[in-house]
Amino acid sequence: MATTADFRNGMCIEFNGQLFFIIQFQHVKPGKGPAFVRTKLKNVSTGKVIDNTFSSGHKVTEARVERRPHQYLYKDDMGYHFMNSETFEQVNIGEELVESPHLLKEGLEVEVVYHADTETPLMVNLPQFINYEVTYTEPGVRGDTSSTNSLKPATVDTGATIMVPLFVNTGDKIKVDTRDQSYVERVKE
Repeated sequence: MATTADFRNGMCIEFNGQLFFIIQFQHVKPGKGPAFVRTKLKNVSTGKVIDNTFSSGHKVTEARVERRPHQYLYKDDMGYHFMNSETFEQVNIGEELVESPHLLKEGLEVEVVYHADTETPLMVNLPQFINYEVTYTEPGVRGDTSSTNSLKPATVDTGATIMVPLFVNTGDKIKVDTRDQSYVERVKE
């Protein structure tokens, strides 16, 4: 059992009979009344994010999870296939457990979160930044915009569409933030 004082981002708890990851938490001590903890919880099975308030000192059951390094191999009708980087054991995981499946590319190192007691995979976490090559984008013409932060769609080597600045061309390598699928910068070779 853990209390609200033990909360930290990424912690997995059992709440209302389901598993949740704590995305964000904030201890609040108002001038009047008891202290409480505001949290944002992400449901492991559905992916929905809910807001919940716990009274300070509230006890919750902490779920034991393990994060193991895996390498993405391929996708077929059975799901997404990953190989454990330590034991070389292969496991296939359904699309609903993969964070952003359209951003996966072969050979990518990811983190698979397992429930420690049941050994079932809970979710697949991609690295925060991934480099891609732009396979297609419309050429950006100088002077066709009035603002400084104009974006255009670009297709990357996985088939995903990312919004990029006008100066990015086909063949450029770009860095993408996987949390919100946004362009970060051009990658120098």
